[in-house]
Amino acid sequence: MKNGIILLSGGIDSAVTFYIAKNSGFNLTALIFNYSQRHKKELKSAKNIARLNNTPCYIEKINLSWVNSSLTNKKIKVPTSFKKKRNTIPLTYVSARNIIFLSYAFSLAENIGAEAVFIGAHTEDYSGYPDCTPGFLNQFQKAANTGMKNKKIKIIAPLIKKTKKEIIKKGLRLHVPFHHTWSCYQGEKDPCLECDSCHFRMNAFAELGLTDPLLGNTKHE
Repeated sequence: MKNGIILLSGGIDSAVTFYIAKNSGFNLTALIFNYSQRHKKELKSAKNIARLNNTPCYIEKINLSWVNSSLTNKKIKVPTSFKKKRNTIPLTYVSARNIIFLSYAFSLAENIGAEAVFIGAHTEDYSGYPDCTPGFLNQFQKAANTGMKNKKIKIIAPLIKKTKKEIIKKGLRLHVPFHHTWSCYQGEKDPCLECDSCHFRMNAFAELGLTDPLLGNTKHE
């Protein structure tokens, strides 16, 4: 089997990417980051997804204390007014996050003989986050391979042209356990239903005529 690295956050996008890679014949190793994010609850979701699939994982703690983001600085309030504006960088932007994550992933890939790094970036991400764009991912791959012994490691972003609705629809076909994912930026016991991430998630399920499993009363095992 081919070996691959999956950047696994515990959200819908990385979970669906995980199942796409798995169903494409990749033997995966998960890379999970604790960067003191406000929504640490996503770490539990990521570990659960890896555990359910008997997938080895590395959980890396990194210090991004200098970052002025509402995800890492509790003095900055998480935006609750849902406004989808293209090319506007939100307060939830974490400087160079994917540059850092991908650097770790390429190092791990080279050392365990993985040929690909999977990332769940998609259209609704790169409308506001510059490190999720196709152009960035292409350039990073070129730069990383230029400076490494293994010059053939690829970045695969299977969701890059999909909307959240299309991602969930794909995940349903792959039997992704969405009840084990977490999206809310607040990271409390229940989703806040007010942050942008909650809105993207709830609206996508609603457009498919479904209720987000995190909001239903059904217990999942």
